[in-house]
Amino acid sequence: MSKAEKYGAELYACLRERRTVLPLIARDPALTVDDAYAISLDFLSRRRKDGERVVGKKIGVTSKAVQDMLGVHQPDFGFLTDWMRVEGEIDVDAKALIAPRAEAEIAFVLKHSLNGPGVTAADVVAATDYIAPCFEIVDSRIQDWKIGIIDTVADNASCGVFVVGEARADPRTLDLPALHVTVTKNGAPLSEGYGSAVQGDPAQAVAWLANTLGAYGVTLDAGDVILSGSLVPLEPAIKGDLFEMTLHGVGTCTAKFV
Repeated sequence: MSKAEKYGAELYACLRERRTVLPLIARDPALTVDDAYAISLDFLSRRRKDGERVVGKKIGVTSKAVQDMLGVHQPDFGFLTDWMRVEGEIDVDAKALIAPRAEAEIAFVLKHSLNGPGVTAADVVAATDYIAPCFEIVDSRIQDWKIGIIDTVADNASCGVFVVGEARADPRTLDLPALHVTVTKNGAPLSEGYGSAVQGDPAQAVAWLANTLGAYGVTLDAGDVILSGSLVPLEPAIKGDLFEMTLHGVGTCTAKFV
C-alpha cells in the first residue's frame, strides 16, 4: 500500500467515523506537498466510490488573518462534492462535523473552464458566470486543528461543508477587491473584511488555484463552484449558532447549525 493509499484511507475513515488522528507530518516528517496532494486525491477517490460527485474546488488559508490563526503561511486547495453542499441549515451530526468553523467567502461559479498554468485574474473574471456570497464551514480530521500545510492539503484543505447564498452578481460590474463583507453570529456583529483580504483580489486567488491545480493536471471546469478564500477570521460553531453574512452590493447568505 502506498503512502497516498495509507493516509487517504485513514482520513476517509475519520470522515465516516467522525474522529481525528494525530498530524500526518508528525508521524511521517518526510511527507511533501506533492505527497499531500496524492493523499487528497486518494481520499477523494474513496468518497467518489460512495457516489459523491465533484462540483467545485476551494482555496484555503489565503488571508493573513487565517494564516496567522492556523500557523499555515501559504494557500491550500481541495475539492467540493455535492454531499458537502448544504442549503442554509447545517445538520452537524448528519455531516459528521467534528470542530467546525465558519468563514465568509466569495464563491465564483464558472461558465467556462480554466486550465493552468498561465491563468490570470482577468481570465477568471471572463470565465465566471456569476459570484455569490458563501459560507464555507471548515473542519479538520487532524486532532485539535494542529495542522500545517501538509496536513491541511492531505485532509482536503480542511473542508467540511459549504452554503452558497441565492444572490447572484456579474463580477465584470464590480470592484472585487473592494467588496465589503459583514458577518453576524447569533444576531451580534462578529467580523468584517474586504475582497482584497484574499491575495489582494479574489479573482487572483482563483487564478492561483487554476495554475496550482494545472500543475497536477486538474482543471477548473464549467459549472464548478470555486470558493476563493475567507475574507474574515474563522469562527468556531456549535449547534444552535446562526451566522449571517452580507456581501455588500451582492447579497446575503445564512448558515444555521442544527
